[in-house]
This record gives sequence, structure tokens and C-alpha cells, in this order.
Amino acid sequence: MALTLFKKKKKSQKNQPVSNQSHCCFCSMQCSLQLVPSDKKSGLVVKPSPDFPVATGRLCQKGLNSLDHVVHPSRIREPLVRVGEEGDKKWSTTSWETAFDQISNKMKELQNIHGKDSVSVFGGGSLTNEVSYLLGKFTRVALQSKYIDYNGRYCMSTAAAAGNKAFGVDRGLTLPLAELENAKYIILAGSNIAECQPTMLPYLMAAKKKGAVIVTIDPRNTKTSKLSDIHVRLQPGFDAMFVNALLHVIVNEKLYDVQFIKDKTNGFSELVDTVKPFSPDVVEEMTGILAPKIRTIARGFAKAKTGIVFTARGLEQQVNGVENTLNYINLCLTTGKIGKSGCGFGAVTGQANGQGGREHGQKADQLPGYRMLEDKSAREHVAKVWGISPDELPRNGVSAFEMFEKMNAGEIKAMIVLGSNPIVSSPNNAVVEQALKKLELLVVVDLFETETAEYADWLIPGSSFLEAEGTLTNLEGRVFHRAKVLETPNENLLDYEIICEFAERLGRGQYFQYQSIEDVFNELARASAGGKADYGGITYERLKEEKGLFWPCHEPNHPGTPMMFKDGFYHEDGKAKIFAIKPEKPAEPIDQEYPYILTTGRLANHYLSGAQTRRTENLNKRSPLPVAEIHPWLAKKIGLLPNQKINITSRRGSLDFHVKITEGIHPKTIFVPFHWGKELAINQLTNDALAPISRMPEFKICAVRVKAIK
Repeated sequence: MALTLFKKKKKSQKNQPVSNQSHCCFCSMQCSLQLVPSDKKSGLVVKPSPDFPVATGRLCQKGLNSLDHVVHPSRIREPLVRVGEEGDKKWSTTSWETAFDQISNKMKELQNIHGKDSVSVFGGGSLTNEVSYLLGKFTRVALQSKYIDYNGRYCMSTAAAAGNKAFGVDRGLTLPLAELENAKYIILAGSNIAECQPTMLPYLMAAKKKGAVIVTIDPRNTKTSKLSDIHVRLQPGFDAMFVNALLHVIVNEKLYDVQFIKDKTNGFSELVDTVKPFSPDVVEEMTGILAPKIRTIARGFAKAKTGIVFTARGLEQQVNGVENTLNYINLCLTTGKIGKSGCGFGAVTGQANGQGGREHGQKADQLPGYRMLEDKSAREHVAKVWGISPDELPRNGVSAFEMFEKMNAGEIKAMIVLGSNPIVSSPNNAVVEQALKKLELLVVVDLFETETAEYADWLIPGSSFLEAEGTLTNLEGRVFHRAKVLETPNENLLDYEIICEFAERLGRGQYFQYQSIEDVFNELARASAGGKADYGGITYERLKEEKGLFWPCHEPNHPGTPMMFKDGFYHEDGKAKIFAIKPEKPAEPIDQEYPYILTTGRLANHYLSGAQTRRTENLNKRSPLPVAEIHPWLAKKIGLLPNQKINITSRRGSLDFHVKITEGIHPKTIFVPFHWGKELAINQLTNDALAPISRMPEFKICAVRVKAIK
């Protein structure tokens, strides 16, 4: 059968730019870049572009090298299928027609035998808004399955849950980055901005030049903490207790904003009672953070005319992460520092489209526009846009890691993975490996044979960020247009075309009739209209002319919403909710057998599972292997000698690592970056306990023992 929706494209000159303007594919800053001619083998080189109002004219090392993986020789350029005897199957090339036919037939066969929900989809937080939207629609309309989730579950689900509970809405930053320079006091909790969002640093430095005090809360001395005025080296798991001490000072010394609390919040009286036992002196005994330092931070933030609190994965990737985040939000709400210039809260988004990726249907319980799947009116609105009955929409599925548990239980028989590498990024990844082996069909759409793709039956060539036009939403909530720059290799289809072609083969193509990616966006805008993440007034034309628009943007003449909550919050009464937080233990407290805490995180030279950056020579040579960081006290305690490695053992496994001894880490904490797979994958050891509300795994706290090895 010939391709039914998309004709083969004409061959283009190799790497001949269609446009030269694009945006970096890595972090949520989404800095603007341009491709210019060079004498390099690819004929092109990446340069910063001033054509965007965020990080204007700046790129970090990842952005400057972002072309390299696009033109990498190991890139998949045609569909691959496993052939041969069981236990000795090898990749064989095949045609697009054969791939679509055989994969679609297998999915239909499995669904006929095991039901619609036997086929699942796993998406990614770096996909465009359009592809994220289509994945959700494809799962629920074409597959008619309830099982879809994405790797953002491991990244932003905690912050999203906290934002929805406190404010009634989840937008990463409640203010634009340009407002940072107007803040007089900035708290960065669990965030290493200097390495994870390097081009945000100039905004912090601009604030510092104007006299702002910057506080970093992190168990490690990082490049970010070195730029701060105060560093709190807090052991993972103690954030709620520490913030309660700050709130104790604010309450006890009456430093809170009485009028703001009265007019715009609920729940303050409960907080007053809850923080009473957490005096700075008591918390000093529990955390080792000196009481005078606690009082200094509390008074400084409360008395400052303006202030901002930013959180990130350090405190969010815990079973108590929602509560931790809510308590940091409490600092803003009790002092009235939100909804006005130089003030606000922000959960610093990790992935390129971590914000937009969670707004339009990739999450197990959501529909486009941040509508909830179980809400009757939401189902009716989206079903009308899609041209189906609301009764046809499946109900809630389960979170990302829980889908792998469903595979191991035999409930899910097939999975399509697009834009993710879950065997590296998931906790306790032996469970994921076992699950993937049990599948009767695994289809991976990617640029490379990732660690996940090694278990696949089919590997379909994906399109890179330079080849796919679309929109993304950065950490501010700014929606912007990313132009197509290059053609796909070998006339390959784009990701959105692949999704639509599968829908056609499954007999649901009538719901996926698009002439262009802009058609997809226009439908997304209609589907999101009236929702919390309202894109109803956004068009490609406006995005190009205005260099992006902040949602919510309700109608064509609406200017967008750079500053959230100027006129109230998103709960029915217009008020924010203060939540009194009682600190709870992590899922896996340290004990005599496992007396130390393992925590994980990023490096400046790598991104997520490393599928792209480990193939980028200039980046990989700077950080070729994961190195464990330990304190000199711990090195002495285990008798570590020069040139020895360490063995780290958790309840789930044991791995050996090269080691760096540094004063810049909490004595009982070990840090290992997570960008590697197989025998270097620290997620072999991490805990798969899930937060009750967000279903976020507890990546940041894992009880371990450590020993020196030759």
C-alpha cells in the first residue's frame, strides 16, 4: 500500500537551509539560533541569534553544538525491523509502506485479542506543542486507548500539582524573566541554573547588580551557589522542615503581609499553628543549618520590597515533592510577593517544551488546554473539536512508571515511544527493562538507536528540531514559533506525519486530515480555548510578528499574559490556597545498613538521557563518564585511596564509579549525574517509590552504602 496521507517529498540539496533561524532543542530557555555557512563537513555552523526576546544573542555550549547530533553518522535514516530467530534478531531495513502496514496490523491484532488499552504511548517533553497534542489525540481517538504518559512525569509533574493546588493553575513561571532584575531577594531552591539553564544567569546577574540578594538551597556547592550571597547546604529530604523554620520566623516576628493574606489567600491560620514547633533553633538541631542563617534568610525575604522564589527538581523529585513545593510557594503567599513587578514563584522547567508538553494531552489525565479528562464539560468541548462523541473518549490512564508496571502485569502488550528514552530516564530501570522484554510490540520513533530502542521490534526515523516546524512554550509560558530549517534525510516523514499515517492505517484517518503543521496548531488552539492553558487567540502569524505570546491568550486581540495573578488566582473564589505542611520522611530513610543518601542531577555538558549530547564530540569529551561526588569526610571514613573507584549499593542494585572528592557536598550525600545508560546508568539504583499526588518517582533520595574498590 502506498503512503495514504503524505506524498514522498522531492529530494533537497543536502543540508540546504529552508530558513536559517531556529531555537535550541535543549533546555526550557529555548534560546534563538541561526545556521550560517561554514567550512565544516556539514557546511553549516550554529551561531547565537538576536531574533528572540529571551537570552538575546546568547547560547550555552549545548546550543552552540546542537547541529552535531542532527548530522551525526549514526542517525537512523530508514525504517528498521528486527528479523531472525528469537534471541538472535538483527536490524533489517524496510520500506515505509511495509513498516506502517505491519505495525498497524500488529496493533489491531493485539487490540482485537486484548482490548483497546493493550496498546500504549510514551511521549516526550521536548516535542512541539503540535506533536504533543497529536500524540494525545492519536492515543484517545485512533488507538482509543487510555494509556498515554510522557517523560515530563519525571520532570515537572510535582511542580504542576503544586501550582494547581496553590494557584488553581500550572504555569512554570508566574512572571517573565525580564522581571528578575526588579527583584530584591531571590531564593533558588533545588536548582542549579548555571549548569541547567546557563543563559538565565544574565537575568540573575542583572538583579544582583541592582542590589538583589540571591540565596541558593542545595546539598552541593555548584556554579550557581558560587554566584549566590548565601548558600544553604541542605541534605535532601529536609526542605519542608527548613521552610517551616523560615515561615516560623515570618509568623513569629509578624513579617507577613496582613492585607494580602486577608484579601487573596485561604489557609493562613492553619499554617500558623503548623509552623509553631519549627523554631530555627529546633530546625538547626535537625538539619545542621545554623539558626542565625535561617533568621537572616526569613527576615531578608520578608522585608525585601520585591522577591522571587524558584524551585526545581532537587526538592520536587521526591515522594514529598508536592508538599516541599507548596511550602516554598507559601513564602510568596505569606509575604504578598506574587502578581506584581519583581515578584513571583517559578518552577524552573527542565525540558525544551516541558511546559507546552504537559498542557495539551500527553499526561494520563489531561486533555488539551490543561483540561482534566474526567471533567464532563472538558470532554464535551474537546470531543466537539475532534468530531467525536464524548462517550468515545477513554478515561484516565496511569503515570509513566506505572505503565511499565502494567506491562509486567501483562495488561499492556504494546508501546509506541516517541521522543523519549525511558530505560535510562526511569527509576529502578531493571523494572523497565523487564517490562520492555515482555512487550509483544515495541515501536520507537527516534533519531538514534537509543538504549530503549535496543529492545524495540521497530525503529522508525524521527525528525530533528531543525527539520520540523512547530511551536513550543518556554519556561515563562511564552509560546513561540520555531521555523523549519533543514529537510529530513532520505525524504523521511516528519513526526506529525508519522502519527497521522498510523491513524489512517488504524481506520481513523478522517480525524487527522491536516494539510500542514499550522492546521494542527489551529485545531490545538480551538481545543484549548476556554481552558486554563488557553491558546485560543494565538496564531502562527501573531507568533511570528510578536516574537511569541504568553498564555493565557483568549482571543485574537488579547495581548497575552506575561504576569500571572495580577487580578486574582484561578480558584473559584479568586484566592490562592496556603497549605500547612507537616514534614514527612522520604520513602526510603537512611539506616544502619544504608547510611548515606544518593542524589542525582544534570551536568552542563549533557541533556537528559544523553542520547544527543553523548553523540556530540565537543560535549562528550568534556564529560565522557559519570563521576560520583563525595565529601572528604566520607572518603576518609571508607578508606578511599588515590585512583580508587567507589561502589555504590542500594536496595535495587550495585554500581562502580570514578570519584571526585569535594568539600562542596553535604558529608552524607553522594551525587551522580544520570545522563548515561547500561552499566553507567545511576537509575539502576534509584527508588521507584511514587509521590501520591504527582506520581513523581523519588529520584533525589535513595538510601545507599558505599565502599572503596581498587
